[in-house]
Amino acid sequence: MSIDDNKNTARRLYEEVITLRRPEVLTEIVAADVVDEAVGNGAGGRADFVAHVQGVWDAVEDVKATVTDLVAEGDRVVVFWRIEGIQRLPLFGAPASGRHFTGHSISTITFRDGQIIRYKVLPDRLGILQQIS
Repeated sequence: MSIDDNKNTARRLYEEVITLRRPEVLTEIVAADVVDEAVGNGAGGRADFVAHVQGVWDAVEDVKATVTDLVAEGDRVVVFWRIEGIQRLPLFGAPASGRHFTGHSISTITFRDGQIIRYKVLPDRLGILQQIS
């Protein structure tokens, strides 16, 4: 797959899966043996990735993910993105607040044959916590 194909797939993760809540897209764009470093339990696999996405949907009402920039080389895409919504469940150790927040994150996504095989995210936890605490 080309770098542009990988960038388009990365964009679909945020726009179609997170914002539009289309979990069926995950079977197309996420490999069965994906490693989601955001989950942190090391088990890997698509089920962990789906659980991560479901956790976002559960914790953040009216979640919207917006890609602000993409940088790619080889099999890797770096995604700069913004998340916004209303906190409904504990998040980053803070109890549910019902407050709206906007946060920025940087994700690194590695691809194999057009599918995500590794996902890593660095969210602005402090910025989000300041808004919901």
